[in-house]
Amino acid sequence: MRSAQTRPRQAADLHQQLPELRPGQSVELLKELHILTRDGRLNQDTRRKLKQVYHLVQFIEPLLQEVLDQRGDVVLADHGAGKSYLGFILYDLFFRPRGVGTVCGIEVRTELVDRSRALAQRLGFERMQFLATTVHEALHHPDLPPTIDVVTALHACDTATDDAIRFGLARQARFMVLVPCCQAEVAGVLRRNKALSLARTPLAEIWRHPLHTREFGSQITNVLRCLQLEAHGYEVTVTELVGWEHSMKNELILARRMGAPRPNAQQKAATRLREVLQELQLKELASRFEV
Repeated sequence: MRSAQTRPRQAADLHQQLPELRPGQSVELLKELHILTRDGRLNQDTRRKLKQVYHLVQFIEPLLQEVLDQRGDVVLADHGAGKSYLGFILYDLFFRPRGVGTVCGIEVRTELVDRSRALAQRLGFERMQFLATTVHEALHHPDLPPTIDVVTALHACDTATDDAIRFGLARQARFMVLVPCCQAEVAGVLRRNKALSLARTPLAEIWRHPLHTREFGSQITNVLRCLQLEAHGYEVTVTELVGWEHSMKNELILARRMGAPRPNAQQKAATRLREVLQELQLKELASRFEV
């Protein structure tokens, strides 16, 4: 069995060998997440995954620090956490060194929650908690802190990003950081109403072919999400997360809740949201993007 003195020495050696690793970063965590192999190596796929997560962390760390500076504490809820790659790495790089703050992983699959709980316990990440719950239950879950400062949703599939937005709005999150993934609901509605739309406007040619409908539906979904956030008083920025050569699903939506109400801007966003739904024959989805 390796001694306690040997493990830190080996970790230090790995940090020297792998310039991608951050100072003080837990080598054991990266091995548990299968980003590092058991002998401490990075392959091409895991190096790319680590680069993507680091890039996202660069966006989130200043938001966490801003909240921490203002109120002396910070709570992050990672919605649709899956295996909690993002939550664990954020905790390791930001929360653990500062000795303050909480990360809550919200995931409906019990087996993934149990695995994350066990890993957090092994690593001594005592301010991480994991809940096996739906978004509806999470809105009023007694085990969640009353204040949620930052909501993240990384590659939450289909309508899971909408669930994360609903959660963030209900908890009046200061920031939301969203990386949407595939979304089929809007494309399905576009296809159902294709005949009517083709008769109304030549722009409906955009969704004559299934591939175009899918991609157009995904883009319109994110447009509607941004308008919904703006209508609720958030300032929204949309940018690329990584280069297109790494992933086609790389849209990053950053939303900041403004301190003072902006009734004119919020009303304008709400009006535009309703107009887009009307123009594209998507009125049946009004409840999903409700204001």
